Order: sequence, then C-alpha cells, then structure tokens
Amino acid sequence: MEDPKQRLTTSISDGELERRWNAVREIMRERKIDYLIARNDEEFLGGYVKWFTDIPARHSYPYTVIFPVDEEMTLVSPGANPPADPGPPPWAVRGVKQRLGAPYFPSAHYTSTYDAELVVGVLKGKKSPAIGLVGKSYIPMNFFEYVSKSLPAARFVDVTEEVDRLKAVKSPEEQELIRRTAELQDKAMEHLKKTIKPGMRDFEIYAEALYHTTLNGSERQLILVSSGPKGTPVPFAPRRFQNRTVKEGDQISVLVEVNGPGGLYTEVGRIFSVGKPSQELQDAFGTALEAQQVSLRLLKPGASCKEVWDANNAFLEKKGYLPERRLYAHGQGYDLVERPLIRYDEPMKIMEGMNLTVHPNAISKTVWAGVTDNYLVTKDGLTACIHKTPKEILVVS
Repeated sequence: MEDPKQRLTTSISDGELERRWNAVREIMRERKIDYLIARNDEEFLGGYVKWFTDIPARHSYPYTVIFPVDEEMTLVSPGANPPADPGPPPWAVRGVKQRLGAPYFPSAHYTSTYDAELVVGVLKGKKSPAIGLVGKSYIPMNFFEYVSKSLPAARFVDVTEEVDRLKAVKSPEEQELIRRTAELQDKAMEHLKKTIKPGMRDFEIYAEALYHTTLNGSERQLILVSSGPKGTPVPFAPRRFQNRTVKEGDQISVLVEVNGPGGLYTEVGRIFSVGKPSQELQDAFGTALEAQQVSLRLLKPGASCKEVWDANNAFLEKKGYLPERRLYAHGQGYDLVERPLIRYDEPMKIMEGMNLTVHPNAISKTVWAGVTDNYLVTKDGLTACIHKTPKEILVVS
C-alpha cells in the first residue's frame, strides 16, 4: 500500500516539535495556564498554528489550535460537519488528540461562530479554566466574544509576548531550513538575471520568479516587481501594479520574499538595470549598502531595536536621503514579518539564534535604491550574509 506521507512537503522533525511544546508548557505551568488558543488563516503573517502543529493555515481559511498544559492538542479546521473527516488527515498531524471541523467561512457572517462553538466544547470540560491567548491580533471579535460569554468562569490572559520570544530564537534545525530558503532565493535571482529583457512586463518577471522558486521547494510566494525609467524612484510593487513594459535603460526593483522547504522565510532584494545604471542610482545603492553595514555592526545579542533604528535614520539623513518611516529590518521565521521589528516601538531585544532580514533604502524625489539580505544572530554578532547574491546592481541587456 502506498505511504500517504509521501504527499507531504518538507516536515520539521518530531524532536523539534517536542522542543517547542516543552518550552511552552514550562511557561504555562509558571503562569498556571490550562490551555492556549492560537488562530491563523494565512502563512505570510500567520505562523503560530504552523509553529505548534507543522500544518499551515492558508488562503484565509482559519485554523485554531487548542494547546493544553498536560495533554495533546485539538485542531479545529474549516472542514465538513460530522461524520465527515474534518481534515487534515490523521496521518499528517502530530501531537493532536482530536480534529474537529465545521463548514465556516469568513465571507459568510452567519458561520462566524461555528469554530468558536467547537472550541467551547473542548474548554468547558474544565471548571474555571485559565486560557492563554496567543496572537490576539489574529483572533476575531466574534470568535472571542462567543468563547468568553460561553465560559463566564474562565480567566483569559495574553501570552503572545512569551510565545513570540520562543518563536524568535531559531533552533539548529530551523536555521538549516532558513539557509535552504536563502539558497533557493539566490537561485531565483540568478535565473532572473538571465531572463529579464526589454519588452517583458513586470508581471512576467514575477511569473519567472514564482515558477523558479516553486520548483526549488518554496511553499508560499510573495514577489514584488517594479520597473521605471532613470530619474524616477522605482520602489517594489505588488501584483496589482505589475503591468508596465520594461524598456532600455530601465531600473527593475525585485524583492523575492518566499518561504522555503519547511515553510520558513528569508528575503532577498536587488536592483536590476537594463544597461549601465545612472550615476545617481549607483550612488544611492552605495548608500543603501553602507546603511546596511551600520545596522549589521549594531545587531548583536542585547541590542536595542530603537537604537539600531535611530542609527539607520541618522545615517540616511546625513547622506541626504529620507529617513525610514515604516520598517527596514525585522525577524523572520514562519512569519514573513516576525518580531523583533527593528523599530522605535519594539520592546524585544536582539537574541542569539534570531533570523534577521536587513533591507535599508536610500530614497529621494528622483531615486530609490535598496538592498535586502538575511543574517543569523550569534553570541558575538551576526553570521556572514546567508544570501550569496552579489551586493551590486545587476546589469542585464
């Protein structure tokens, strides 16, 4: 009989899952918490369900994990009513004692508590439970209202900060998968250097990168592409804005931020130039490289994210470019953007084992240049760049 597990893409090991579960249960016992609830509906910014189960939520279909302190999990998925199997199949899940399903859809408001009803059915088995919420920003109002009103004796606490700190530090197994993600992204950049040519539309460049990264093991893809003439800023753009045709002399900005085998993210961004780039673009790119080095020298265990943010902006303004207003460096793992955010408002300090992407931009009214790469944090600072794509403007003809 054919082994159904051959259908699975790269999986994390049982030992790695047990490491995570043991670390979480230690926190739960310290805080006297009976259950954790985590709910996600997408991979890009929804890594809690994946971190607990090695099963990703995707395409806006919500999955909920109930994680007890002293027994295996319950997984609630948007499947069919009993007696139909709720999914995922039993051979694909680990550490899960029961799988519950219901036909709920965020687009059908009257189904908005179907999963919450299943969750209550599990949690009401314990009198006056202490329930930890993981990732409150992912838990809808109607879901929480139903659960909290149905369990009036329950005590709810937020444990997002504690779980975020565990997720942010990558094990050796996770770090190896992260390196594999960076490798497939580097290969995509090599492919694009051979493929990009005048006459292509931006979305065709996107399609080449999408196809290439998928063939090399990526499981979820976000690729930003934008082209434009010299003398204008050309920032990354999403699919809705990728219909322009590339012309001679253009700049093409490409950001490949796909995950890799096992579902862990890195990202690489470079500027391509059809023919020799302008001196203005070369100068701005040089500044972006220098800005990246400013941050890399500061990113070591114990570093304050605000201090690194301030140093980046001070450098850019000194060079005559606009300061960063949103985000230019951050952690990555099962989330495309994961804590810590290298920003003015991030309380988490840098820790050994983090996977950080650093992508400063030099921007003015007439130019946009950026560089994006990943690094792992060691006890002394950072590893060498785990991306191997040359840190230069990539010239195509």
